[in-house]
Amino acid sequence: MSSSGRTTPARTLADQLRGWPDERLVALLRARPDLATPAPQDSSQLASRAATRSSIHRALDGLDHLELSVLDALLVAGQTTSDQLISIVRADEARTAAALQHLLDLALAWEAPGGVRPLTGVADAMRGMPGLVSGLRPSSPDPAPPAEVAARIAELSPAAAALLRHVDEHGGEGTTGSARRTVSPAEARSPAEELLSRRLLVPRDGDSVVLPGEVGLALRGGRTTTEPVDDVPALATSARDAALVARSAAGAAFDVVRRVELLLDHWGVQPPSVLRSGGLAVRDLKAVARDLHVDEPGAALVVEVALAAGLIAEAADADGSPAWLPTDEFDVWSGRPIAERWARLVGGWLASSRVPSLVGSRDPAGKAWNALAPELSSGLAEEARRLALRVLAELPDGEVLAAGTGIASLVQRVRWLRPRRPTVFADLVAAALSEAAVLGVSGAGGLPPSGRLVATDDLTAAAEAIDPHLPRPVDHVLLQADLTAVAPGPLETEVARRLHLLADVESRGGATVYRFTAGSVRRGLDAGWSAAEVRDFLAAVSQTPVPQPLEFLVDDVSRTFGSVRVGHAEAFLRSDDEAALAALVHDPRARSLGLRLLAPTVAIATSPLDVLLPRLRELGAAPVVEAADGTVRVSRPDLRRARTRRGRRPAGAVEARRAAELQAVATAIRAGDRARSSRPATAETTTPSGALAALREAIEAGSTVVIGYVDNHGATGERVVDPRRLDGGRLSAYDHRADDVREFAVHRITGVRRA
Repeated sequence: MSSSGRTTPARTLADQLRGWPDERLVALLRARPDLATPAPQDSSQLASRAATRSSIHRALDGLDHLELSVLDALLVAGQTTSDQLISIVRADEARTAAALQHLLDLALAWEAPGGVRPLTGVADAMRGMPGLVSGLRPSSPDPAPPAEVAARIAELSPAAAALLRHVDEHGGEGTTGSARRTVSPAEARSPAEELLSRRLLVPRDGDSVVLPGEVGLALRGGRTTTEPVDDVPALATSARDAALVARSAAGAAFDVVRRVELLLDHWGVQPPSVLRSGGLAVRDLKAVARDLHVDEPGAALVVEVALAAGLIAEAADADGSPAWLPTDEFDVWSGRPIAERWARLVGGWLASSRVPSLVGSRDPAGKAWNALAPELSSGLAEEARRLALRVLAELPDGEVLAAGTGIASLVQRVRWLRPRRPTVFADLVAAALSEAAVLGVSGAGGLPPSGRLVATDDLTAAAEAIDPHLPRPVDHVLLQADLTAVAPGPLETEVARRLHLLADVESRGGATVYRFTAGSVRRGLDAGWSAAEVRDFLAAVSQTPVPQPLEFLVDDVSRTFGSVRVGHAEAFLRSDDEAALAALVHDPRARSLGLRLLAPTVAIATSPLDVLLPRLRELGAAPVVEAADGTVRVSRPDLRRARTRRGRRPAGAVEARRAAELQAVATAIRAGDRARSSRPATAETTTPSGALAALREAIEAGSTVVIGYVDNHGATGERVVDPRRLDGGRLSAYDHRADDVREFAVHRITGVRRA
């Protein structure tokens, strides 16, 4: 079974690791990354770390239902040969053998002289998992042959046989009640006594009894389960044209790139504030949804993806208050081709621990989740996304998830692949599928070629694959007499930015419709455009003549623009239109501004300038700021940027660096093994990590060691012990001097050497 090339079985797991080739050792460190940090000193310390409770739980969390069932069968059978183990698992032999090899490669099991055996600590970690594994207990230390167990069961009365099956179906444990615990088969007077007399139930502490593993196997026909454990849930699929899938994904990809661009263009001028507790205010999220023409969950996904891609960050605004600002990376990103921009967004989303799907919901304490909140993350989010895409990539071209039932079937498949994951993992998988559709990773329920490359983390190739399917940008619109402009396709970036300043998006689809209003044209004039520049821009981008109603709208807005001028008094207003100024002063809605006429053409206000300007615009005026010399000050607001967070590296560079680090760890372990082999066999290990490694090695080998131990009085002595269990800072071992099993505090052990 092992690919290490060893001719004789290893005495301990550490010995087996020493015999592995470097490639297999590096594969172990990659599959169980917690073993490599910090780098183990040698194979003994690596084996000791692999047997810790936390490391075993992490490794078990990555196993599927079949692999867990094979490991459970190994616990039931105890130390056994590979062929015997495969024979008791109700699954295809080839798949069972592959699952067993995977367990060996993960060092959750190893090949001892008497056969394959589970790693110490696996049994404790596997407890309490009914429904995922057989539920059988380990076999007796000296189990009877299967034929003898079958003969004992055949001797039972119908009532005793029914009781035995009842115990098997309900956890393999029961109580004796009034039954005698020691009785011969001839003297048995009840079904329980029949089972106890034939050792089909074994007494434990108190009045409890348990079903030995070999008896459970006999009841289940020599297998650990009554149902196959390799039946993978099927995906509900339907046929769909592959070209349609690719086009649908490309359209979504283009939309998300454009929305991120529009969002950050706006935030670069008017950044939203950061909440005191962190995150984005609900009102700001609603504003994003309104500006981007999406619902609030869609807006939350856009801002979270921008954060994950490193395009926004928290920084101080002009007043020194914390705000959400585009990073300087945004300017570089916006100049890239659309396919590369999309790949940057998808890469950030795929590797992020953020959970946008929670925005708007409430936590267990009843507090609503805000977008961009620091605590809106989960360590399972990245795994859920990658696993969902990996399963979806298994569908052949021309097949997609069926509407209504497809997502549920994929979630069920993921539960089979990761049965130890909590319930929330299924929710994260379903959310990942929805997010993938919005981001253009998937389309119409399936993965296009670009999405399959994303699933393999090859974002550069994914960008090249999606590029031919992306809509080609256009540089013109069609102006219409109803004050609308129709963009027959996605607009070039600069044209879209300028048009977005002068008009509001009315609808999106195959063509985008923009509507010109007095407010939207005034927005352009506020940004520093003149009426002539507006007309020239419209004439340049339109394939049709500028309609007369639009020309009238521009002229009317420009005619009233600046007719009221605001300065500092607290503020003053000056206008050549006496009637318009008087109407403003006497407007009931302007009472809070404290307006008062000083002359027919001049008024003062008690409100500051930054309050007065927006209020006058709400009242229908179009004021401009007048400088001290009487000139008009109109300028575009400054673009603001935050510094890009450091530490972002291309995915390929990260993988290459990780591979080099793992190879260096493997080299260090080999060097430690050579140093260990040069020491005498009876040398005492005194370092804490070395003592733990030596104790775990003794547990695996079942050998005797001598430990230096400091007792409760501070006296140091030596104890000859047989280590049995090491957990929670306590060593459980058979003490030869006390002739009993004792517990020793690990921190009091001063050294360990072989007996």
